[in-house]
Amino acid sequence: MKRIDFIKTLGVAGMGMGIPGLAHGITEINTPDLPPLLFDREGNPINSVSKWKEERERIKNRWLYYLGALDPNPKIPELKVLEEDRPEGLLRQYVEYEGEPGIMVRGYLLKPENINEPLPGVIALHSTSDNQMIYIAGFKKGRLLGFGYNLARQGFVVFCPQCFLWHDRGGRSYEQQVDLFTDRHPGSKGMAKMLFDAQRAVDVLESLEEVDSSRIGTIGHSLGAKEALYLGAFDDRVGAIVSNEGGIGIEMSNWDAVWYLNKEIQAFRHQHHEVLALTAPKHFLLIGGDGYDGKQSLPYMEAVKPVYGLYNKPQNLELKNHGEGHSAGPTAEKWTYDWMKDHLKN
Repeated sequence: MKRIDFIKTLGVAGMGMGIPGLAHGITEINTPDLPPLLFDREGNPINSVSKWKEERERIKNRWLYYLGALDPNPKIPELKVLEEDRPEGLLRQYVEYEGEPGIMVRGYLLKPENINEPLPGVIALHSTSDNQMIYIAGFKKGRLLGFGYNLARQGFVVFCPQCFLWHDRGGRSYEQQVDLFTDRHPGSKGMAKMLFDAQRAVDVLESLEEVDSSRIGTIGHSLGAKEALYLGAFDDRVGAIVSNEGGIGIEMSNWDAVWYLNKEIQAFRHQHHEVLALTAPKHFLLIGGDGYDGKQSLPYMEAVKPVYGLYNKPQNLELKNHGEGHSAGPTAEKWTYDWMKDHLKN
């Protein structure tokens, strides 16, 4: 372990001297050693995009193998509308579609009622506290923000899929939901299912004539932030990502839970700076509140910045810290909308 002084920054926004936590005596944090990314297997420096792409493929395959990643469903998703309403100039539909072959899943689709040309699309991934997507889709107002609903009001087509932990859950625990999945796919991790379902949600957006498939992004908070990281890393169709308080480092939150990466991740001996590097040169915004992400995320950003630098796109990787804990309040909301508008609409 190495000790990292959190005052050492990358010049990232929102990370000045007035960081909450100083008053509590937090002056340094521990993070695992993060091996440099720009060296090949023989220890030779990687100094070109072409060489990095070779290394990137090795990293990608290493993680997909660890996950026990699922093959994609080749069928174009057919949406069955279960309910719909038209709030504030939007069309909001509760839909059902095939996820894994033979398994029907649900989500909310939101879009402006009047569309004259293809619009950018966003996969909005809900947090643990919004397991029925009622808040993220604006169906109900509460302390959780309607990210999906509000993005649709700003001219996006937004799809909010349900995480598999709540698919027809009934009285089952999260662990039992994972067991049902791994009975079908022995050796696969929960995050493999989350990644598959998020990619299937991209399939949904791509199937819609109202969506410009060259402009697709993803956002998420907490559980949804973890999913957004993986979707942005492993799906080349996604060009803009906002991950809010997911905990970029494996040691930062409950990544070792059976519904994410399982306890085997401790013996895997690879860190999430590798996964984050797979997003380069996409537009990736990490939002922290000094809950799961924030000052403790800086070493990961430092480790990945050189990869973005190979593409001459260091500005595409950014960390902002609102210092308000593990939350998705108005500050995070504004940053999220601005990031999507700046990088998908303009």
